[in-house]
Amino acid sequence: MSGKTITIKGPDGEFSGYLATPASGTGPGVVVIQEIFGVNKVIRDVCDQLAAEGFMALAPDLFWRIEPGIDITDQTDAEWAKAFELFGKFMDGKGSANGLKDIQTTIDTLRPMTTGKVGAVGYCLGGFMAYLTGCHTNADASVGFYGVAINTRLDDAKSIKKPVMLHIAGKDEFVNADAQKEMHAGLTGNAHMTLHDYPACDHAFARVGGKHYDKQAATDANARTLAFFKKHLG
Repeated sequence: MSGKTITIKGPDGEFSGYLATPASGTGPGVVVIQEIFGVNKVIRDVCDQLAAEGFMALAPDLFWRIEPGIDITDQTDAEWAKAFELFGKFMDGKGSANGLKDIQTTIDTLRPMTTGKVGAVGYCLGGFMAYLTGCHTNADASVGFYGVAINTRLDDAKSIKKPVMLHIAGKDEFVNADAQKEMHAGLTGNAHMTLHDYPACDHAFARVGGKHYDKQAATDANARTLAFFKKHLG
């Protein structure tokens, strides 16, 4: 297993991505979609963990149009302020549309390196983008962890053609109870959707080192995600 930074060439320009390769040299692919902190150690570690499980994992820099190379943590107030500034700029206007374009480019870049199928997993902002990836790209399976703003894009689910799994934090400080009810009402009947609730957990319960990290919930969610990918990407 090894990881490196590569250049991804898209229709609007080039951007970087962190690629982790399994010991076998190839396998199914997974696009790892960043949080608001950029392609940082947490995201690189997710890629490395997926590679250890036999997947080719590639995390694209979705903030490259705003400020390329963001790599910050959740450990200081200044970094949080920077992260929310980037999030606001990304979500304003064409951010999600451009992000989807970059994710599709990343899927297209990764697929020739794999055994054929490519999925996606994302966290926080990336959880929202993973949901949209399931709606609007040719990803073979998508997983979103505590995605924000999904309740504002429920109509997009009509376009889902491949399996999508969402992990929902019951006490999410950024996705209130009403938003969660809207998600369940709008998505539960969709045959392609699987929703898992973690009632006692706050946002980012799977972020190692984070304030709301919950080891048991993270272990459960990661195991469900891995089984989901092995079923649909293998």
